[in-house]
Amino acid sequence: MNSNIELRDKVRERYAASAVNTSGCCGAGNCGPDATLDTDLTAGTYTESELSALPSKAVEASLGCGNPTAVAELSEGDRVLDLGSGGGIDVLLSAKRVGPTGFVYGLDMTDEMLDLARRNAADAGTTNVEFLKGYIEEIPLANDDLDVVISNCVINLSVDKPAVFAEIHRVLRPGGRVGISDIVAQDWLTLPQRAERGDWVGCIAGALSYEEYQQGLEAVGFEQVTLTPTHAVADGMDSVIIRAIKAS
Repeated sequence: MNSNIELRDKVRERYAASAVNTSGCCGAGNCGPDATLDTDLTAGTYTESELSALPSKAVEASLGCGNPTAVAELSEGDRVLDLGSGGGIDVLLSAKRVGPTGFVYGLDMTDEMLDLARRNAADAGTTNVEFLKGYIEEIPLANDDLDVVISNCVINLSVDKPAVFAEIHRVLRPGGRVGISDIVAQDWLTLPQRAERGDWVGCIAGALSYEEYQQGLEAVGFEQVTLTPTHAVADGMDSVIIRAIKAS
């Protein structure tokens, strides 16, 4: 079997299991993509007021490494896409910020996560959202359709990151914004050294370096690319806020 297909299947299996066993994770702010890491990958980036306003199952299913909704500069009326939306925590938070005139899509490849996210949206009474099944390398939305793309510790899981960057650029309108939380390797770390620190499905082995991330976004046409580390998750590995703008 193609190694990329095998990796994608392993990722799907891991997060499908998380969706049906949310109590097996420590919950937002305590574990993260890889509970074997002796660190809090989210570093408490969700506030108590944010978490208390959400269904508990959405909070328990959070497997991110940050809070992209806090850095994406969402405004009333924005159309937003969350790549790898999981149980829906960032979709639901974004929906509150864009208000009734805005709309938020969540994209995930895992049926179990999509089912969970739709239940969470119903429990929250949130109607300005839609959860789509698909791959982040093949986004099922039209060109120039969105104001903002967010993602929380998911792009590092992709087996084709250039395709992800190209798709993000395609679906954003001119002037559209990127607000991503992701795991990024410091530039001195080789690929084998990244793999020594954690596996692919744990969001470590597949992480890009700072230079690779910036060059990948710029290669497809993004401008004003910035990568800001927020906290360390392993030796030479950081949780990072990535921002970029599609040229007008």
